[in-house]
Amino acid sequence: MDFTQILSATMVLFAVIDIVGSIPIIITMREQVGHIQSGKATVAATLIMVIFLFAGEDLLNLFGVDIESFAVAGALVMFFLALEMILGVRIYKESEPNSASIVPIAFPLLAGAGTMTTLISLRSEFEVINIIIAIFVNALLVYIVLKNTERFERLLGKNGIAILRKVFGIIIMAISVKLFTTNLSALI
Repeated sequence: MDFTQILSATMVLFAVIDIVGSIPIIITMREQVGHIQSGKATVAATLIMVIFLFAGEDLLNLFGVDIESFAVAGALVMFFLALEMILGVRIYKESEPNSASIVPIAFPLLAGAGTMTTLISLRSEFEVINIIIAIFVNALLVYIVLKNTERFERLLGKNGIAILRKVFGIIIMAISVKLFTTNLSALI
């Protein structure tokens, strides 16, 4: 265990997961489906990240998918989520909307293509145990934010949420475009 590696990996994952920037999306999802199970979403996202840390490249190879193609697909999902935020339209529709805890909160919002691609990159730089600790630190932060979205909503008010939704929608769209173009050029 190396504290410097843990701190570095934690900060990188925190930036990529962007739980603070996801608050408007989470509030929107909660409004659409009524309830988000914070614990379930956190556990699912954490499991996805840990499994992908160990088996990600092999799993993608099994399906004949390279990491760049996976990242482009994830970028498209992020792009559509951003469109929902910016335009105020609803693209994602659950057949039985009673929870958005797993899809789209845990995957692809928290443990999406950007996070998974980052995990593969971190694995080449850091010891696995340090990355796992960083994942669990981020999981705790994710749980705290998910559990307190109603407080954030009350604190910000409807206008504050509307502004955040638009601003972070544009940021998420920019991230998705960057993820898309970076990986598309690698595919071509």
